[in-house]
Amino acid sequence: MSAEPPRFALLACRVFEDEIAAHMPPGARVGPVRYFEVGLHDHPENLRRELQDAILAFDSDDTIGAVVLAYALCGRGTAGLRAGRHPLVIPRAHDCMTVFMGSKEAYAAHQSQTPDAYYFTPGWMREKRTPGPARLDSLRKEFSEKFDPDDVEFLIQSERDVWARHGRAVYMDLGTPGSEACEACARADAAWLGWQFERLPGDPSLLRDLLAGNWNDARFQVVPPGGRLAHSPDAMIFRADPPQAQ
Repeated sequence: MSAEPPRFALLACRVFEDEIAAHMPPGARVGPVRYFEVGLHDHPENLRRELQDAILAFDSDDTIGAVVLAYALCGRGTAGLRAGRHPLVIPRAHDCMTVFMGSKEAYAAHQSQTPDAYYFTPGWMREKRTPGPARLDSLRKEFSEKFDPDDVEFLIQSERDVWARHGRAVYMDLGTPGSEACEACARADAAWLGWQFERLPGDPSLLRDLLAGNWNDARFQVVPPGGRLAHSPDAMIFRADPPQAQ
């Protein structure tokens, strides 16, 4: 009788929390699971530091066979991560929209067809990170605690100038609870912005394969123990650099 494969640790952005719960394969040997705040994306160096500390903390864990990241390149916040004692696994993705669409090819094709798209998902909306009145209210509160009123309005206008580069709200979900209400909010935000609205069906296959341990090289980068995750400026997105000599 063959032994069961070892379980693996999962380090995930909180934007995927509901999706991971909904699409965890039966019998998946996942655990422990740790979620990280979405705000770490604002400072890639902080994201890298937090994830690196978490990765190395598993070096003493004999019960796992890998550390898996429910992340993407994320503004290069994951580039430079070093695998510790266990292999490190990450989807080949520039950002989390690849995970919602099921592949980097699907994401690239949609971006090519709709270059003015701004993508909405339940997790990003929950964190008030998508364009609309809720985001403006959140920013105004945040800025008001740090800056003078004139500076607050300048920063708010700068954010709206970024939004003006877009003209389409593309809503995606992976069938998580409350997705209908999120879609209605995304439609309302699109109307407020004067944008077109598109509902794009999500594809959970990439997320399911990540959680099931189906890590083929075309879709996932596996970094061997001691190796370093690096950005690859081609369709593969990542590469694994070998361990550095001591």
